[in-house]
This record gives sequence, structure tokens and C-alpha cells, in this order.
Amino acid sequence: MNKKGYIAYLESKGHTVNNIKYNIKLVEKFFAKVKKEDIHITKPDVLKYLEYLKTHTKQQNATRHKSLLALNHYFTFLYQNGQVAENPCFLIKIRGIKRKQLYNIFTPEELEELCDNYYELFVRNFEDNHYRHTPQQEKSALCRSRNALILSILVNQGVTTGEINKIELEDIDLIKAKIKIRGGQHSNGRTISLKATQIGLIIYYLQNIRPKILEYHTTENNRLFLALPDSNKQSTNSIGLVSAYVHLSNQLKTINKKFLNFKQVRASVITSWIKNYGLRKAQYLAGHRYTSSTENYLQNNLDDLIDDINKLHPF
Repeated sequence: MNKKGYIAYLESKGHTVNNIKYNIKLVEKFFAKVKKEDIHITKPDVLKYLEYLKTHTKQQNATRHKSLLALNHYFTFLYQNGQVAENPCFLIKIRGIKRKQLYNIFTPEELEELCDNYYELFVRNFEDNHYRHTPQQEKSALCRSRNALILSILVNQGVTTGEINKIELEDIDLIKAKIKIRGGQHSNGRTISLKATQIGLIIYYLQNIRPKILEYHTTENNRLFLALPDSNKQSTNSIGLVSAYVHLSNQLKTINKKFLNFKQVRASVITSWIKNYGLRKAQYLAGHRYTSSTENYLQNNLDDLIDDINKLHPF
């Protein structure tokens, strides 16, 4: 086993140290069982090993799938470096793996309307007379203005809430109208265009909202989006936005009963990308490492097609 090269390959793909160790462990178990050299491994060897994991070690499909992924990474690395003639894991799939949840997706027009309605109801025309103290009113207004921009990025750039948390000031390029999304353990970094309607919202936030939120922080912070202290606290050094997403989600549910969560929003955006740009570009924009991750959203696109057929040809 070419452990050194495999480690370098996984590092280039952005895998964490613990994930790399886990993958190496799974591959080493495979070679300890089959007792063959890399170049002599065939597809029947892989299938036989997966069957062994099922019958003798009683592993569930999800656990066996992790072994298959580790092997697929390893033989992809060998194939790309010309050390094997083919990847023996190619086209092998384990049935019964839980797939990504399908959602009742929003159309691009519905997502735009969701953003517009939030801004109108919770930013421009929100009634905050129920707050007893002016500081509470100020924090509420800052929170809602910040959340309006968060929602705009979720809707237009299709990012996850985890990726929202990692955006820093330097990741925004207003001159080129681009935003950099940082990769993570399960996603690739990418640069996505901003829409013209977002530029003014971002400028207003940077000039008028974020500086005021920063005043509540005890330390300097380079994150684009900052947390606000609880109502009974005067300051914070927290970088977590969990409460922000809870409030935003609850508010969106009052606007549109179809809204479930932010994963539904991302699924809607990715489905639209697949339809308009194709699978490969959608994969890049979504930050997916593997095409199979993007293909999970094809079913949403198929459901749309079925609906269109039923509308046009009901019989």
C-alpha cells in the first residue's frame, strides 16, 4: 500500500487529519484480508470483501459504504498516477444507503419573493413598539437587518449555514461582485457571483449594521456576520449564529407555510442550478466534492418535470 502518496492525495482533497487516519485504517484492513498487491486487485476482490463485511462482521450498508469510499479514493489515486490500469471500485454501489432527503422545493421566483417579503415585513415595516427599552429595539433591528443579508446569500448563492458562519470581510469583493465561500471537511471552496440587487444590501450592512453589532463584542472579529448578546447581556464574544437561524427560520415560517428549513432552500437553489447550468457547474457552485452528491438533487428536478407533464397533459 502506497500510504505516503495516499495521504498526500487525501490532503489535496481537503480531508481532515482524523478522516485521513480513518481512511488509511479501512484500506489497510482490506489489504490485510485480500493479501494481494495493489496492481493485482480486481473488481471481484472488492465485491468479495464487501460481502465478507456483510456476512462475517455484520456491518450495515452505511458502514460498508465507508469502506468502499476509502477504497475508491485509494484506487483513484493509484489510477491517476498511472500505478494501476483501472479503478476496481468503479461503478460499484451499495444498495440501501439512505439518500439525501427530497424537499418540496421553491422556484427561483418563490425564493426571491421570500427574500422581498422578509425585508418588507421584518426590516422596513417591522413594528417594535412591544420592546420596553430602546437597547432592545436597537438589537432587534440590527438582528433583523443582518438576517436579511444572511437570507439573501442563502437564497442567491445556495450556501449552507455552516459556510455562512465562516465568511470573512476579505471574502467579499464588491468591485468584481464576487463572494468567496470557504471549503470545509465535506465541501470544496468556490467563488460565486453576487447579484446586482445584493450589492446595495451588502454596502448598507457593512457601513451601518455591522459596526454597531461589533460594538457589542469584547474582541475584534473579522467574520462578516456577528452574533448579538442575549437580551439580558450587554456584550458578547460569541461567534455562533445558532439563535440567529432559529429566529430567522421562525419568521420565514410566518411568511410562507411551505418553508421548512434552510436545507430546503439550498436544495431548491441546487435544483435550479442543475436545470439551468447542468450537473458539472451545479457541482462547482454547490461545493460538492463528488458528482454523486449533486446527482442526489436530480430527483427534485424529475419531480418538477412530472408536475409539468401532468399540467400540460393531464390524461
